[in-house]
Amino acid sequence: MSAPKSPFSSSAVLANAPRAGRVLCLGETMAMVTPTHVAPLREAVSFAVKAGGAESTVAMYLADSGVPSSWVSWLGDDPLGWRLLDEVRASGVDVAGVQLVPGAPTGVYFKDPGDGETTVYYYRAGSAASRMDATVLAQLDWEGVAALHVTGITAGLSASCSAMLEAVMLEARRRAITVSFDVNYRPGLWSIEAAGPRLAALAALADLVFVGRDEAETLWGEGRPATLHSRLGLPGSLVVKDGSVGATEVTVVDGSVSSAFVPAHPVDVVEAVGAGDAFTAGYLGAMLGGEPVDACLNRGHGLAARTLGSTHDFVPA
Repeated sequence: MSAPKSPFSSSAVLANAPRAGRVLCLGETMAMVTPTHVAPLREAVSFAVKAGGAESTVAMYLADSGVPSSWVSWLGDDPLGWRLLDEVRASGVDVAGVQLVPGAPTGVYFKDPGDGETTVYYYRAGSAASRMDATVLAQLDWEGVAALHVTGITAGLSASCSAMLEAVMLEARRRAITVSFDVNYRPGLWSIEAAGPRLAALAALADLVFVGRDEAETLWGEGRPATLHSRLGLPGSLVVKDGSVGATEVTVVDGSVSSAFVPAHPVDVVEAVGAGDAFTAGYLGAMLGGEPVDACLNRGHGLAARTLGSTHDFVPA
């Protein structure tokens, strides 16, 4: 395989971004194909091709909210890779850290909206992003980074991705940068037996962990926020998202447990994929702005509601 190449001749990183301003998001983005109007994949007649990836979606929502963000990943040096790069960059995200890999494809996935539920079909085997390794760490620009955001999806892509992810999280901690980790368990990538322990170990490296109640119950047999926080032995805060019910944050400081719950916003759901990433972006943006926990959770619900009303993962303001 040829070495990755940068699509830029010079860095576009915000060199003097305020400490509380820039969020570095790292992880795979694929070409997302979705029916233009809500209809089953088999019957739809028109489609949209958009960037679809947990970390880039967070970065785009942050940028759309006025929070400087950057996204780092590997894409195939192919038309889809360039298309995704252009789209994420156009949303205001710094993409100077993205590498284009000759000879490796950009992953693709299809949304299949059904009756109250969307099925997602992934075609990512051998993707450029799945080949990410420790060389990524040496290429990261930490200047002005306030927070690192990563997800468990990366750990499930390959052994080299999993090792790279851990190294990046440890480096962020060494630099006293806030580490945000969304569990984002994907059954199609790995088994519960393999994912459960690994995702728990990675969560323990983070200052802020996001998880859906349903996936927590699947992975660890526990969805109650306070009990889950204790069982995982987390050093910081845990946010448990419980769909249309709401979200709860649990934090332990000096042995004392504090908990906050904010109900979800009422919304007519069109399609749910991507709402969790929108929630995370809303929360992170408010947190970096110094907002209290209730405001962070409420801002997360607000962006999630925007996504729930669309077939797209990212819906600009």
